[in-house]
Amino acid sequence: FPGLMLTVFFIVPFGTMVAVSFFRRQQGGFYVPDFVLANYARFLTPFFGNVLVFSLYLAIAVAVVSLIIAVPFTYLIARSRRMTQVIWLVALLSILSLSEVIIGFAWSTLLSRTAGITNLLVRLGLMEAPQALVPGFGAVLTGMVYQAMPYAVLVLYPSMVRLDPTLTEAARTLGASPFKAFFTVVLPALRTTLIATLIMAFIFALGSYLLPQILGRPSHWTLSVLITDQALYQSNMPFAAAMAVFLVLVSLALVALTMFAGKKLET
Repeated sequence: FPGLMLTVFFIVPFGTMVAVSFFRRQQGGFYVPDFVLANYARFLTPFFGNVLVFSLYLAIAVAVVSLIIAVPFTYLIARSRRMTQVIWLVALLSILSLSEVIIGFAWSTLLSRTAGITNLLVRLGLMEAPQALVPGFGAVLTGMVYQAMPYAVLVLYPSMVRLDPTLTEAARTLGASPFKAFFTVVLPALRTTLIATLIMAFIFALGSYLLPQILGRPSHWTLSVLITDQALYQSNMPFAAAMAVFLVLVSLALVALTMFAGKKLET
């Protein structure tokens, strides 16, 4: 049954998408079966090459920032009382229940000039006049990190809870500061989980679709946005399929890398 489900819901759709990516597009939005590499060759054009580079750069930035914030945050949650842990986990799950549209428009309001957080900074005397922080790369990064961080925390939490607290206590007894004990004892013990979390956040950010459109300019649009544009508005299904194949292959390669790194660290 698992093999049947994998075949029906992944192998067949992915194989169809790969086949369509080699089709030839005709005038009027039609396409015919063929085997051409023109759809993949378009990745080498400056425009789409820049989109690919930006999508990868944005996904890496989101993954790194999410991990930097999630690691100490999860560690503090795991070392708190049980009731406090439950409250924080429920709060994180409530964030996951929000749609990407709600998150995007909420951050666009918070970063706007009229009702944004810059008005608070003006009242505190930190700014002379309110400013609009959206659209912009910082707004896109902030919204995507906000959306990805709960996933990172939930992935890190089980390993953090199972971590033996006597390890840090032994490091403290030997003279290590809490800061040094965290970096020399806690982080090395969680290497596999950290790598898995980083790659999970990268894959999640690589497929982001709405937030770059709501919080950014056209120059901040990711590959997922262009896939929709090519498929729905440009009627270029073969090229959209080629870009989708690229995203799937990158995701599968990163999953394989995670499994390989986990086995290497275990040995």
